[in-house]
Parts: sequence; structure tokens; C-alpha cells
Amino acid sequence: MSEKFGFVDLFAGIGGFAAALSALGGEPVYSVEIDVNAAKVYKSNWGHDPLGDITADANDEVVRVSKHDVLAAGFPCQPFSKSGAQRGMDETRGTLYWNILKIIKKNHPALVVLENVRNLVGPRHRHEWEVIIDTLKQEGYRVSEVPTILSPHLIPKNLGGRPQSRDRVFITATYVGGDQRTMPKVPPIVDMAELRKNAAGLKWNLAIDLPLDTTSDSNLSLTKNELLWIDAWDDWVQILRKATGKQPPGFPIWADSWVHESELSVPEGTPEWKADFLAKNSKLYSENQTSFDAWADKWGVFTDKFPPSRRKLEWQAQDAQSLWDCLMHFRPSGIRAKKPTHVPALVAITQTSIYGPSRRRLSTREVARLQGLPSWFDFGDQSDAATYKQLGNGVNVGAVWYAIKKHVDRDREYLAQTPGGRRVLAAVDNSPDSPDDILENLKG
Repeated sequence: MSEKFGFVDLFAGIGGFAAALSALGGEPVYSVEIDVNAAKVYKSNWGHDPLGDITADANDEVVRVSKHDVLAAGFPCQPFSKSGAQRGMDETRGTLYWNILKIIKKNHPALVVLENVRNLVGPRHRHEWEVIIDTLKQEGYRVSEVPTILSPHLIPKNLGGRPQSRDRVFITATYVGGDQRTMPKVPPIVDMAELRKNAAGLKWNLAIDLPLDTTSDSNLSLTKNELLWIDAWDDWVQILRKATGKQPPGFPIWADSWVHESELSVPEGTPEWKADFLAKNSKLYSENQTSFDAWADKWGVFTDKFPPSRRKLEWQAQDAQSLWDCLMHFRPSGIRAKKPTHVPALVAITQTSIYGPSRRRLSTREVARLQGLPSWFDFGDQSDAATYKQLGNGVNVGAVWYAIKKHVDRDREYLAQTPGGRRVLAAVDNSPDSPDDILENLKG
């Protein structure tokens, strides 16, 4: 039997990285999480307490993190200092990436896996991205300058995918030694164009692919007001379809902006995108004024029954016949309706997905499945709000698994050159395509 690899889990949350790395056969060396409630859930499920502060364990004076083979971190992206013209280590001071780099410099783990929001590679944060890549190369790591952006819904279910759209940047790096900044450019672990092309053929269905529970939990039920808002807008969809023979348009519907085209006045300085939406709403209203006014009176749309954000509809459901056939979200920008294929990225409880056919919110257990966690995963007696928040902040297990698999495929010959790399290589080669069955049987 091959020797197990050791891993550290930084900014550990409730253990998305721990799930993937434990399923691969890894053993924890060190974990850290500053949030008390998340650390409690982590300890309950993974058997060790990560509660602590990375800034106390990795700084200028001390690095209290033992030797390990894999470093994993879903780190917060704080603004990187841009003072001065110098680049490299000094530019990471004051950020949590700097603490990660301290651990890397001391231990040189064979494999580094970092995860962050997609905005890290956007134009506003290009500098931060370049600093991370540059410092990893300087420290002897083979890493691609091309971002790998993974989402569970782009990954087939048999490879760990889930029906959730959750774009995250993965930075994976292999330790080879020596300054890598002058070495040839490294290809990304995934061809993103090919991944998205293949994903176009994936036909997700929440009821089957999650799967959804058959539940009547009253905690998941919609309130009287929520039912009113959905019923009202569903009625509007039926009225519009009957009047025009068409589905609702793709632009946002803003009832508060309904004025006849002859009375439309767009204030000077209004952004072009907003002016366009105002004009489209005005035209739609002008063509259907009588029926729209009658609808608004019937449901009391312009009374205190409907807050401003509930007088808006974002229809993204194409040919769906009813809002109750859709997956819905109550958002500040309005009620969003889409087909019940895959859900948007998980966020806090106020935007928890509503599954129309069952007239309820998704349960915490269903949301945990969206993140790839096994059925035995236990959140204890904490509130559902806390659980939804923790899941929304977590890393998706299948995306981590897929990223590591793809990285090993690319860097096989380099991993084979170090003892830690060989341990990782053996673990991945002996693992199945998906972590699901292993995780499900990890406790029992």
C-alpha cells in the first residue's frame, strides 16, 4: 500500500478541500479557520479542530506549520499593495496570501492548490493575479499564467460535477525548484474552450441530478407574501403570452418604470444600459397598457404589499409556461426565474433557490449536495441561516477533485521527481473519476 500524502487546509471553512483531499487518501497535517461556527462544523465532520488564525501561525517571526505534501487554500482576496514600483514579496505584505507564501517558502509542498473568486483574474485585479503567479514561480513552482476557471455545472456528474453554476479560479502549482520566471510558459491544466464546448451537451435536471428530496418541511415553505408575489407575476406572464403570443422578453421588467412612450423622459446622465431598459419597458407598457394597468390593480402591485424589488421580474426561463415551473430567486434586482436545470452560485439564505414545482426553498441537505458533500455531513444544531452561509462560502468538492486530477495529468513527470509528488501521484492514480462513492463511505 502506498504511503499517504499529508495536506494542510488553510481558510478551511467547513471542509470542502478536506473532503476532496481525504477522499484521495490524504491525511491532515494542519488546518486553520478563524470563524468559530465554521470551525465547529469542520471539527465535527473531519475529527480535528481548525480554529485559529493563520496570521498568528505564519508571519515574520514564526511558521507553525509542519512539513506537508499538499497545501490547499480558498483564501480571501484582499487588496494587494500597489505602493512603489517594485514587484514580488514586498507587494504581498498586509494580505493573507503573504501568510500562505510564508508557509510555502518554509515547506515547499509538492502541490499547491489555491481557489478564489473569478474576479481575481478580472481587469481590476490583474495586478494581484500577476503577483501570485510571479511569487510562486520565483519560489520554484511550475504554474500557468493562464487562469483555470471551473464551475461544477461544467463538469460531468461522473467526474464530480453538480448542477450549480459557480465560477471559481483555481491556481495549481508543482514544486520543481529553482526560479521558474525565466522558464518556458506552462499550459493551463484545462482547455477552457474545450471544457465549455463539452459542457454545452450536459443536460442538468435538478430533480434527477441533485437529486431533490421529497420533503414537506415547513421551514422551507414560502411565506404568504412570497406566494403573492410569485402568483402575481405568473399571472402577468400568462396575460402577456395571451396578448402577444410570445414569451416574456429577456430584458428586466420594471413595473415602477411603466410610462407611455409619449411621456418617457430619461434623465440626463442615465447610463446607456439603463436608458435602454427604460425605453424597452415603456414600449412594452404602451403596447399593453390596458391589461398591465388592470393586472397591477388586481394584485395591488403599487401598494405596500409589493416592495420595490418585488415590482421587478427577470425572466430567464425561455419557453417555460409558468413561474411555478421555474427555479426562482428573490433578489434586490427583482424576482429571477429560470428553468430548473442548474442553480446559480450559492449565496446567503435571502437568495436561497426556490424550486417552483415543489413550491419551497432548497433544503440545507440539498444545498450541501450541490457543494458535493456526503449525506453523513453534519451541521449540528446551528440555524439554517448559518448553514446556508457556510455552504455559500465553501469550495465545491467536485471542482477541487477535478482540478487536482487535471493538474496531475499535466504535471505527472514533474510530480514524480519528489517524494511528496510521488505520494500525490500514487493517490490520484489509484482514485476513481469521482469522489462521490469514496466520500459517502468515508464514515460508516
